[in-house]
Amino acid sequence: MKVIFKVSEKMTVELEAKTQKDIFQQLGSIQEIFGETTCGKCKKDTVRFVVRNVDDNDFYELHCLSCHAKLPFGCHKKGDTLFPKRKDDAGKYLPDNGWFKYVKPAD
Repeated sequence: MKVIFKVSEKMTVELEAKTQKDIFQQLGSIQEIFGETTCGKCKKDTVRFVVRNVDDNDFYELHCLSCHAKLPFGCHKKGDTLFPKRKDDAGKYLPDNGWFKYVKPAD
């Protein structure tokens, strides 16, 4: 079974799977990562995908070009998939749906 799905105004994906469950899982994963089209801070649609490499580690983020907020993504241990980091280390939801602006600590 082949499905063409419009994720946003800027992105369409083509999926292929044998079952409806497989399609559902793929769509859920794609929407969670690529369906984020507006900044959680300023609500503008000027977001872009960024991959930074620091010390041989890749960091996946969405960046807002208007207010410079970021939404970081984590990597699942299995499956080579990503998830948006919307909770803090204690498991509580972060403000602005996980979007934040880096504030340099005072010296």
